[in-house]
Amino acid sequence: MKAILMAIALLVIGFVLLIKGADYFVDGSSAVAKKLKVPSLIIGFTIVAMGTSLPECAVSVAASVTNNNALAVSNAVGSNIFNLMVVCGICALIVPLTVQIETLKKEFPFSVFCALLLLVLGYWGMNLGRMEGIILIVIFACYLLWMIFSALKARREAAEEEIDTFPAWKCIVYIIGGAAAIKFGGDFVVDGATMVARSFGLTQTLIGLTVVALGTSLPELVTSIVAAKKNEPDMAVGNVVGSNIFNILLVLGVASSISPIAFLMENVVDIVILVGFSIVVWLMAWTKKRLSRKEGIIMLLLYLGYMVYICMR
Repeated sequence: MKAILMAIALLVIGFVLLIKGADYFVDGSSAVAKKLKVPSLIIGFTIVAMGTSLPECAVSVAASVTNNNALAVSNAVGSNIFNLMVVCGICALIVPLTVQIETLKKEFPFSVFCALLLLVLGYWGMNLGRMEGIILIVIFACYLLWMIFSALKARREAAEEEIDTFPAWKCIVYIIGGAAAIKFGGDFVVDGATMVARSFGLTQTLIGLTVVALGTSLPELVTSIVAAKKNEPDMAVGNVVGSNIFNILLVLGVASSISPIAFLMENVVDIVILVGFSIVVWLMAWTKKRLSRKEGIIMLLLYLGYMVYICMR
């Protein structure tokens, strides 16, 4: 009973830190976009995506160091499925999400390519070795350079007028303070939820795909919801797509470079599902260049079906 009460206390504190941290993080990131005269979408793909992916990075790298291989892959893949279907789905329910044509042509297909690459590299020898990890990190470095050049191009094309926003020091405090609150909030939620899950006797892989994946994806969920509510839909979409790219290329790249990660057939199936879901969402967004409330409901129902499947298998 004492352990359950402690778990609930951790969950409550974690959620408070997540919500307030996301609030400041989005405000700071939005102010940086205006100050640097770059689109909110690019800030979403970079600063926001990296900030909200800190929990996945910490969990997967720690799992790799301790040779907890099943958790490293299932956490990253489970988080990506949650980001895509639940985060985007809930945001679309709050406010229909406009998706930029450039995102549909470039970043979204690139996120699908990353998932397919992970499938090929993992299935090849049923593990992610150090060489595969280095390949993922190199591709991530190229992606980051692409984002930097896109930001510089957007800045050159932006109007020269001065935009009234936070001073630079306040932007930095909001972003760092918000990211720290998100990180620790995510940790507390994961710890509390894992304690509850273990008390019910869930397997390690199932905990990775459900409790830990959902817990470490809470930063993306809360940050994207806050961004959507603050009329920053580009940042909400950029955060999800950017986080999914970050999780595969950098998180699993670094983790497998530290210690080779074993691949299970369950991981292969989950990545195939991730690719399938990605294509479905990409097609829904392509039709009207946005995700409507109706499509948000479809995405949430698909995720519910996936949850039923992984609990039964």
